[in-house]
Amino acid sequence: MLTGGGKRSRSRAAVIERFFLERHHVTIEELTRSVRESAPRVGAVTVYRTLKLLERLGYAKELDFGEGAKRYESNLASHHDHLVCRKCGTVIEFENRDIEKLQERVTRRHGFQPTSHRLEIYGFCRKCAPGKAAEEVRCPR
Repeated sequence: MLTGGGKRSRSRAAVIERFFLERHHVTIEELTRSVRESAPRVGAVTVYRTLKLLERLGYAKELDFGEGAKRYESNLASHHDHLVCRKCGTVIEFENRDIEKLQERVTRRHGFQPTSHRLEIYGFCRKCAPGKAAEEVRCPR
């Protein structure tokens, strides 16, 4: 798996193993804490470099939800989109075939050949929205 100039090491293997076990979008800091549970000497630099290697090789994807820290997710899962809560930071993954078909029709109509795409919808999750005034919850136009 590590053919992108990466050296094999126990530290790197610990990062890779823990990354693919994660079930949410992790920051470097979160992954470092998680890896240190089983490999206490692994540093944030090793985690960062390993994630960048996985990204270069197509196994990981960097995400920026506008919260200051980049998040990473496995690129091995099926395509999905994200709902991002602006208040608590919750990220909900969803798949919708109708949205995908519409995007395909739009790109065909414009003679556009997409290489990738990403859909992130920002707003408030159920937990954060109920007390909001209607004006605050509406999507700006």
